[in-house]
Amino acid sequence: MPFLNSILNWINTKRLYNIDLFRRYPFEVQRDVLFELIKQGAQTEYGSKYGFQDIKSVEDYQERVPIVDYEEIKTYIERHRQGEEKLLWPSEIKWFAKSSGTTQSKSKFIPVSTEALENCHFRGARDVLAIYMNLYPNNNLLSGKGLTLGGSHQVDNFNMKSFYGDLSAILIENQPWWAEFIRTPSQKVALIPDWEEKLEMLTHETLKENVTSLAGVPSWNLVMIKHLLSFTGKDNLLEIWPNLELFIHGGVSFAPYREQFQKLIPSPNMHYLETYNASEGFFAIQDDPTDDSMLLMLDYGIFYEFIPLDELTKPNPRALTVADVETGKNYAMLITTNSGLWRYLIGDTVTFTSKSPLKIKITGRTRHFINVFGEEVIVDNAERALEKACKATGALVAEYTAAPVYMGTDRKGCHEWLIEFERAPAHIDEFARILDSTLCEVNSDYEAKRAKNVTLDFPIVTAANPGTFFEWMRQRGKLGGQNKVPRLSNTREYIDELLAIHKKLNQS
Repeated sequence: MPFLNSILNWINTKRLYNIDLFRRYPFEVQRDVLFELIKQGAQTEYGSKYGFQDIKSVEDYQERVPIVDYEEIKTYIERHRQGEEKLLWPSEIKWFAKSSGTTQSKSKFIPVSTEALENCHFRGARDVLAIYMNLYPNNNLLSGKGLTLGGSHQVDNFNMKSFYGDLSAILIENQPWWAEFIRTPSQKVALIPDWEEKLEMLTHETLKENVTSLAGVPSWNLVMIKHLLSFTGKDNLLEIWPNLELFIHGGVSFAPYREQFQKLIPSPNMHYLETYNASEGFFAIQDDPTDDSMLLMLDYGIFYEFIPLDELTKPNPRALTVADVETGKNYAMLITTNSGLWRYLIGDTVTFTSKSPLKIKITGRTRHFINVFGEEVIVDNAERALEKACKATGALVAEYTAAPVYMGTDRKGCHEWLIEFERAPAHIDEFARILDSTLCEVNSDYEAKRAKNVTLDFPIVTAANPGTFFEWMRQRGKLGGQNKVPRLSNTREYIDELLAIHKKLNQS
């Protein structure tokens, strides 16, 4: 194994050099990426409409090409799905990653070009391996297999020319033939559409494997791990896979789950790396285990812009390049990609923790926040408050969501939290007090609205019955894969549905 690692480290040397290059020259690398994309896009209907052939600078691009969301390019995507070519991207688009929809559309179908598969998604996966092996040169990762817990949807076809599925299914369909020798479960099991059936089949198939790494969303991996332990009667995962050494996670904050993973995988040699990978592209990788932010990957065929969150609703918001962003500020992320998304508002918000190199943290979603009373609470605020409340009370959070309680004739407004605990606090009122006080510490707008209970009253915190969130996801057909519980909402749609399930479980 040391010999194999040394060969791979030698192969990775050039790639690590290129990564170091964009660490030192981020804007220059990004400018080159943009003009290569514009060159390709000039051959398309979209490029012709906005005069790509006449764009000579980043400023030209920003002035000519509008900021769009899914609904504004949906017609182009639907035409691509019917087999038309050279609309958003010059090469054939036959793959579409299905993801959660917008207000107007039940589902989004994100185009995934061949270039994006190879130069973005698969390159990201290779870079995770390169970075890990550079951090831990004496690892034994390749002595066994990687277990990737992907989505639960097979690839389906719109017609004979285009296909759709969740991103993980598309990646499995397009992976090189030799990947089956280093990953588990088999493609047949990985693509089973029913989550519970897949979990059973995965259990029987993977127990006999030497699994050295896991990858996926923390919440669903915990479900899998607990199922494996229940099935085998083992106390921890190392009794099943003694050589396990890496968990590559993403999709949700790892903070609420870290202690549970450390308990279920009790090894000082277990490592954790976060990635930021979405249907629209592979964006960032944690390259330092002591720093929970991620390195923005600048040479994957994606050009980034960032809109200050407080300007997002303005008619012509400022869009900053990587040269102009500031640390500690919240930005909505705008991307131009090698799948033909031009100045596309992805819906995620990030903050920069470093400019040299460029490192980010995901702070939430542009649609997932609470701002009914001017408090502007975002997911990052919630995660920090929950983490502090858990540490102070010894609690562990499995899932949660929060929403406003609207003002009434006989009541003030407040926030309502529904939390499913892995380990409940001894006193829920104390947990709520620390949650509230921490939100005041990290969010001055919330603090102002909470002052003397004038605008916002003390939050309502309810401990959900075990299985509440799982049942809610099951009823919505959202078990497994990249599916996530909305953490914050400006309406009561999600929390009212969850409370109804909670109450029903309470009665049974």
